[in-house]
Amino acid sequence: MEITDKDIEKLGDLARIKLSEEEKKGLKTDIESILGYVSEIQEVSSDLKRDTTSDKSEHINIMREDGEPHESGLYTEKILENAPQREGDYIKVKKIL
Repeated sequence: MEITDKDIEKLGDLARIKLSEEEKKGLKTDIESILGYVSEIQEVSSDLKRDTTSDKSEHINIMREDGEPHESGLYTEKILENAPQREGDYIKVKKIL
């Protein structure tokens, strides 16, 4: 993509900065090199795209059934033994407001 002097002036106006002729030339060169680099990246990324329709059979989502992994309260006492303070079946913590 070719950047014109008019494009650089418009960018300067949008950014609300005054550009000298020397700065305009430098910006033109910089922007052209940036756009060239971006177009190279786009070419590479488009080359790497695969046909995803053929890959569907390769990927299987394996999920377990929802349910209780163990009975409720099975480990409660062991956990509460390690707490610094407890109140019944709960860990007692400092009130924070």
